[in-house]
Amino acid sequence: MPRNPARYSKSMIVIHWLTVVLILGAWLTSEGGRHMAENPPLLHFLLGFAVLVLVLPRLLLRLAGGVPNAPPADSKLAVAAKIGHGALYLLLIALPLSGWYAASRLGVPVSFFGISLPAITERVQGAPGLIADLHEKAGTIILYLAGLHAVMAIWHQVVLRDGTLQRMSLR
Repeated sequence: MPRNPARYSKSMIVIHWLTVVLILGAWLTSEGGRHMAENPPLLHFLLGFAVLVLVLPRLLLRLAGGVPNAPPADSKLAVAAKIGHGALYLLLIALPLSGWYAASRLGVPVSFFGISLPAITERVQGAPGLIADLHEKAGTIILYLAGLHAVMAIWHQVVLRDGTLQRMSLR
């Protein structure tokens, strides 16, 4: 069955909504601080790493044409949308990697569905450092960006009436 060029591909839609659920789950299961070494948030690690695993097929599908053309928009809004999407993609990669890095600095073993992942840096005594601090802040920032992304999609749907939400729905 040919894909509707005005909609995202089914694969992109599933990955998009699965990523939303994984990010919310990772945020809800997050814990900070040194006590992570004694009681690691394994579900948080699993959810965060799953986000990273989904980025590659998401980018490949994007490159393969799984994304429809954007609806006509003011050029400043179109630039803002591209910057926003770029920031979201950057965080989809940077957050899981920085979390893995922070866990490695704390000496916390990380696994993904039972597969032990290697530490990506040496364990340190004391605070895990700037990257761990940035990881915590970026976790909140991605929620704000995703919220703004959702508000803009609703604005497109309700105010501009350009069918933006239908482009990403499973129907």
